[in-house]
Amino acid sequence: MIYLELFWSFFQIGLFSIGGGYAAMPLIEHQVVDVHPWLTMTQFADIMTIAEMTPGPVAINSATFVGIQVAGLPGAVIATMGCILPSCIIVMALAYVYYRFRGLTVIQGILAGLRPAVIAMIASAGISLIILSFYGQRTLPDDPGAVNCVSVLIFGAGLLILRKWKVNPIHIMLGAGAAGILLYSVL
Repeated sequence: MIYLELFWSFFQIGLFSIGGGYAAMPLIEHQVVDVHPWLTMTQFADIMTIAEMTPGPVAINSATFVGIQVAGLPGAVIATMGCILPSCIIVMALAYVYYRFRGLTVIQGILAGLRPAVIAMIASAGISLIILSFYGQRTLPDDPGAVNCVSVLIFGAGLLILRKWKVNPIHIMLGAGAAGILLYSVL
């Protein structure tokens, strides 16, 4: 039964995650933390961090890691297949439709209308992860002074370095990890 639940959950994620892995984060979070309490929010954040750091699409990496966590290697294969199958079907259908009707303004309007929704989904996922990192919980606390200053410092330094000096994001992640090890072991 767990295999069917994994497949169906990630099939839905694959079906509705228009815009890539980052846009799928809120959908993945909803399925694996809220609908099926397979992971805690902290475990979800850890898996998303690992999924972002490993090569490959974030949604597929997430499906694989969640599947391993929930049901071992067979769970990883089933969750990954559930995540990939809708994309394969949709891409084949859309490729046919696009090449057949690409000159129509309706198709161009649909594509233009999807862009803001994708940006909103990515922003939602980013804000959720920032709140979790800064406050250690999924929602803003009643006491805004309960912020984790070390997380804010690492985030601010990484953002500043990334925006001002255009450093490779991999170097930012490695530096943030090293700073986290150093600062959290000292404090």
